[in-house]
Amino acid sequence: MHKKALIILIGGVAAWGQVRSDAAEKKVDRASAYYHYTLAHMYAELAGAYGNRGDYVTKAIENYKAAIKADPQTPLLSEELSELYIQAGRLREAQNDAEEALKQNPNDINARRLLARIFTRQIGDSQQNRIDEGMLRKSIEQYQKITELDANDADSWLMLGRLQKVAQNSVEAEKAYKKVLDIEPENEDALTGLALVYSDLGDNKAASALLKKVADKNPTPRSLQALAAAYEQMRDFGLAAETLRRALELNPPNAADLKRGMAQDLMLDEQYPAALKVYQDLVDEEPSDSQSYLRMSQIYRQMHDFAKAREASDKARNAEPGNLEIRYNEVSILEAEGKTAEAIQLLKDILASTAKRSYNQSEKASRVALLERLASMYREADQTEPAVETFRQMAELDPDLGARASADIIETYQLGKEFAKAEQEADAAIKKFPSDRNVRISRARLLADLGKGDAAAADVKKLLDGKNDRETYLSMAQIYDKAKRFDEMAKMLDSAEKLSQSKEEKEGVWFMRGAMFEKMKNLDAAEAEFRKVLAINPGSAATLNYLGYMLADRNTRLQEALQFITKALEKDPNNGAYLDSLGWVFYRLGRLPEAEENLRRALERTPRDPTVHDHLGDVLLRQSKVKEAIAQWQASLKEWDASSPADLEPAEVAKVKAKLEGAKVRLAKEGGPNPNKQ
Repeated sequence: MHKKALIILIGGVAAWGQVRSDAAEKKVDRASAYYHYTLAHMYAELAGAYGNRGDYVTKAIENYKAAIKADPQTPLLSEELSELYIQAGRLREAQNDAEEALKQNPNDINARRLLARIFTRQIGDSQQNRIDEGMLRKSIEQYQKITELDANDADSWLMLGRLQKVAQNSVEAEKAYKKVLDIEPENEDALTGLALVYSDLGDNKAASALLKKVADKNPTPRSLQALAAAYEQMRDFGLAAETLRRALELNPPNAADLKRGMAQDLMLDEQYPAALKVYQDLVDEEPSDSQSYLRMSQIYRQMHDFAKAREASDKARNAEPGNLEIRYNEVSILEAEGKTAEAIQLLKDILASTAKRSYNQSEKASRVALLERLASMYREADQTEPAVETFRQMAELDPDLGARASADIIETYQLGKEFAKAEQEADAAIKKFPSDRNVRISRARLLADLGKGDAAAADVKKLLDGKNDRETYLSMAQIYDKAKRFDEMAKMLDSAEKLSQSKEEKEGVWFMRGAMFEKMKNLDAAEAEFRKVLAINPGSAATLNYLGYMLADRNTRLQEALQFITKALEKDPNNGAYLDSLGWVFYRLGRLPEAEENLRRALERTPRDPTVHDHLGDVLLRQSKVKEAIAQWQASLKEWDASSPADLEPAEVAKVKAKLEGAKVRLAKEGGPNPNKQ
């Protein structure tokens, strides 16, 4: 689970239940505790009624403290006190009170509970989805001490498990959840939490068994909804949809919300007809349901039924004309149709029509996302300078994104083969953001592209810090890939794999290793790695394409190669690399008109790729279009000349030159014009 899901975890802080403490017996004056608790409750209600009026808040706090002193064994008192501090916005005062109490008595469990709740409350921001790592660490420390003082405090063990999972400490999270189950064997939250930990560790069998136990034990709408959420976090959207269907059979009051959730899960599981049926039911019940129309449009787009996609999008926009997501959906439809220029223009129009002098935080975040997407579209369309300018606009709008924008600009110039400008941008960025991780990695990749792999690897190695080491090892693997130092690349991938917990993380490592073996001409080992990816993610378009192209390139199992590449294009029909693969397998199969058509489409998407020009030259020559073939090989050599030192492949260049010279000789023999004089 990603850290941004923390907001869901701590959203239930106010609903913690009471826990019976078996800590050392202390003198309890229940009459006095009840008296002060009653007064505290009364003053707290008055404070809420009068806008957190200071004197009422103070009196409520004083009486809660008196109640806790009279009965230190009831966690509910410290929990309600902390909630009062939070609602009154007096977090600093609460922290100071608790820390002062702990100076007097480090074993004051109620002070620790108060401090733990205050720290936990400050971990996340539901608007920004950001995590305060310092507060997360402090929260964990307090709950660890609480469970040391009261080993049977199941709720504190439960919160400790949740926090450890947010911190991605799977082993510690597992221990905490198991401790809860030692105390309360049927605790549903602990069973669900432990299942998610097992999922992170790749043990889906154990995870599923625990989740099934939860659902079978208490199949209420609430428990089934929680189970569905757990399946969603495991990315098993089919089971999530089935679980919500079971919840709907119990006629819950929030049936419409559950239907939307089920439809969304069906869509993510690519059960498109079933999802459409649910969304159609929703709009039949509520014709102004713009979000359901939007999802229908997105599904039709995935199914490549663009007429229906646009029809549903129009209905969504009529229902909610100002919705930015709905307007952006129209851009996505144009992109899916391959109408890149129109998509870019529409996105520019949206940005122009929503421009303001100032933006609130939500508006700024939305605009940044649109600018970033526009820049990416420019980059994909080989429009380097407009892409760079758009990334600069993004940084101007939100200066906190300056480093990220600089890293994007470095990469944009690289992709555009403007290496001098990339170097200039990298030098300026490293001076301005010397400690920014993204800038340093982008600069290192550029150095590797320019043939300075040792310097690049040495700089990235300094980023190993015990926190983001998996990503650092992968970056170093990419650098060694550029330097063709595959022995070192293999070591980095092995290190990254050891730190990979989820299926998605392992999948990324296996794909990179497969690509590495392919470049080493160890094709059997490459195929084995790609098969591992497809075993857990049969729809991985990049893997399907790579495996298909690899088979086509060595002219073997061509029908199987065609199937792989066709499946990849079903996922991403306008991908230039996939279209090139399709053209190449058609060439191998002797289906030359189809090969030429797809390679020309590929060049529309990737006009700077020397390999695509080379492939098209081969196809054209086979069709006796000698002059056109010559033009493609000349274009191929031009792009090879513009390539970075790391990307240059002398053996491939030599092959293209040989084919070009052979074609010129053939053209001369056939009496055609000399291409060197044109």
